[in-house]
Amino acid sequence: MELVYPPVVALAKTMFRVLDNKIQVDGAEHIPATGGAVLASNHSSYLDFIYCGLGAQPAKRLVRFMAKKQVFDHKVSGPLMRGMRHIPVDRKAGLGAFREATDALRRGEIVGVFPEATISESFTIKGLKSGAARMAQDAGVPLIPMAVWGPHRLWTKGRKKELTKRHVPVLIKIGEAVPMPEGATPEAVTALLKERLTVLLDSVQRAYPDQPAGPDDRWWLPAHLGGTAPLPPAAAAV
Repeated sequence: MELVYPPVVALAKTMFRVLDNKIQVDGAEHIPATGGAVLASNHSSYLDFIYCGLGAQPAKRLVRFMAKKQVFDHKVSGPLMRGMRHIPVDRKAGLGAFREATDALRRGEIVGVFPEATISESFTIKGLKSGAARMAQDAGVPLIPMAVWGPHRLWTKGRKKELTKRHVPVLIKIGEAVPMPEGATPEAVTALLKERLTVLLDSVQRAYPDQPAGPDDRWWLPAHLGGTAPLPPAAAAV
């Protein structure tokens, strides 16, 4: 029985209404109604997992997110994370988390992953870890890309959090499962996942209904769209 997750989802939805988050979910039909799947999202905000989970709600699915172990050690977030059956990741012993996630996939769960591993301060897709592809291949489940855009305006790396900021639009776009031909290496699948995530993220960024309020408010846009977010490391080195 799910004793913790449904009340947390209900509370989150109430907060979305109070803050008048203008949330749009596109592509929810790509989330399978049953069976395991890896849901791989971009990562630009500390709140991404909340909105990624919301993207699976139309399919009536609960997502088990992989998150760093420190979150589970916290006296407040720890009991909630364990109660929602999320998966702790100890970066010094990652094999255990990989096995736990793969077992969950084989049981028919959806596992949420941020393959960039850390927040992208450029608000573009960073280099991806291959774990999401490896898990999907090992468990024989779909690898589904997702882009989330907007929560970084509430809380992201290097910026003061503004959790009570109202009327912030959030766009969530879910793509078709990434093809995984027989014999494809995890690295090849990961390269294709990065391409899919880049397209999805660019789509929601360009469709976003808000614009910066002025020159000092351009921090939340990537440089290639006229923002002042740092250039991606590769571009900055050129």
